[in-house]
Amino acid sequence: MKSAPRIILASTSIYRHDLLSRLGFAFDTQSPTTDEQPLAEEPPEALVYRLAEAKARSIAAHYPNALIIGSDQVAVLDGDILGKPGDLATNIRQLSNATGRRVTFLTGVCLLNTKTNQADVGVIPFSVVFRKLTLSQISNYVDREKPFDCAGGFKSESLGIALFERMEGEDPTALVGLPLISLVSMLERQGVDVLGG
Repeated sequence: MKSAPRIILASTSIYRHDLLSRLGFAFDTQSPTTDEQPLAEEPPEALVYRLAEAKARSIAAHYPNALIIGSDQVAVLDGDILGKPGDLATNIRQLSNATGRRVTFLTGVCLLNTKTNQADVGVIPFSVVFRKLTLSQISNYVDREKPFDCAGGFKSESLGIALFERMEGEDPTALVGLPLISLVSMLERQGVDVLGG
């Protein structure tokens, strides 16, 4: 990894930071400046694709020779985007609506080469099917974990795993917010071999 270009994560998310740290290389983080509001009638897939690239590009001027990683995620239930709940009542309502149902997470990831201005962007889906949960179970979960800053209102990497009947998808890291399987391939296309072979 000595010859690898500087890598920047365009996010201050502790979840994305922890995921990227798994790959074992040095990187810096920078907060992106991006308006995350959906455009009129913008489908969820288009939204996360656009925002992942916009986040990377929003900091590109500061790093003229780097690889910048941008990512964005939404949770979708019956075609409607579930935001980060922000508070206890909204969190309980979101999880109550999801009980016994499938929620699909769409995670956009972008690797921007600022030297070439080339962006490699993808959207990775991952679904969870919720168990049939009682209001008491949901309330207990939210009180214990307080996942107010998480899309869909849960943390799958901790107690939130108990909410699910099953998980469906090719990359479980996409559910947490940064699809590492896709990112490793993107890095490889830019000449960065994470395994150093």
